[in-house]
Amino acid sequence: MKKLISKKEKALNLRKLGMSYTQIKEVVSVSKSTLSTWLSKYPLSEERIYELRGGSQQRIERNRNTKARKRTEKLDAVYEVAKRQIGVFSKRELFLAGLFLYWGEGTKSARDVTAFTNTDPAMIQFFIAWIQSLGVPKTRLKVRLHLYKDMNIQKQIDFWSEKLDIPQQNFNKPYIKDSKFSSLTYKNSFGQGTCSIVYGNSDLHNKVMMSLKYIREIALKGGLS
Repeated sequence: MKKLISKKEKALNLRKLGMSYTQIKEVVSVSKSTLSTWLSKYPLSEERIYELRGGSQQRIERNRNTKARKRTEKLDAVYEVAKRQIGVFSKRELFLAGLFLYWGEGTKSARDVTAFTNTDPAMIQFFIAWIQSLGVPKTRLKVRLHLYKDMNIQKQIDFWSEKLDIPQQNFNKPYIKDSKFSSLTYKNSFGQGTCSIVYGNSDLHNKVMMSLKYIREIALKGGLS
């Protein structure tokens, strides 16, 4: 008990000198939760907190920028490793990647129709590249947009037409939702609306669905390991 009291007294004395919990913890071997209980009645002044955090806004900003730079450098290094590991897609790899994408996001209930819907232009572009690799001309694809009533409709049509390199005559009349884009709580993924790419052909639909059936059977039988 005496040892515990002496630690508390030492912690109190250090706190009165303006030391932070972290600094006190390095001298007095107790947890921060214990220090919080002991020293709750001895908060540091705003000036002292400012000093402990770096003493100046410029230094705080430099520290923040240094952390951001290190994180960017770390992610760049991971990206380079991934880039080397993935490399260029072979025809088979593209086919399989497209199947898994379609398994997760593609339309599977519509008969004789192969369709893909997403808000991410990159995913839509990947799907188009995939379906082209299966022998489908880009000119045969139809586009339908799902937009909100307070959006600039023509602006969104122009955006998707340019991004996907598909003429506007291939666009069906957009579906305009009654809700407003401005009322959405989370807007990031819906900034350009939702885009659907549609191709009607029973042979392709059957090829995709039977390929997915085979992959599903492999997964259920545990044949992936």
